[in-house]
Amino acid sequence: MKKINWFELLTSIVLAELVGALSALLSGNSGGLYPELNNPPLSPPGWLFPVVWGILYALMGIAAYLVYASDADGDKKREALKYYAAQLAVNFLWSIVFFRFQAFWAAVAVIVVLDLLIVATMLKMRRVRKAAVYLMVPYLIWTLFATYLAAGVAVLN
Repeated sequence: MKKINWFELLTSIVLAELVGALSALLSGNSGGLYPELNNPPLSPPGWLFPVVWGILYALMGIAAYLVYASDADGDKKREALKYYAAQLAVNFLWSIVFFRFQAFWAAVAVIVVLDLLIVATMLKMRRVRKAAVYLMVPYLIWTLFATYLAAGVAVLN
């Protein structure tokens, strides 16, 4: 591993955070919709979501930087980063489908695809830099929990 390039690291984090922020912006009034929904058991309070997602986007950005900055084979790095970009794009879409369009079953389909892409991304990252995989674990766990919540909302609403 090379010396940390702080500009590249911060750029990677900011890009991930911007994806989340833009998705939230385009999702509309998610904070107003959430309390109106019939939510499944274990649903956290609405204020927790932006806090957790802010942390998770930062961890994703760090993971992407670790892959980008690694000394691994360029093809393996590019492949891992392509999967990272794909899962980030699907992540971006999920909130819009769920909150803006209130298409709950479609959102369940989107988040299941996201779950699979996160796992695939982690497998690709593992070939490049294992530390990046560890940083993605909380994201996977939270997204699996969000899958449960989305399915619960789809059933209950």
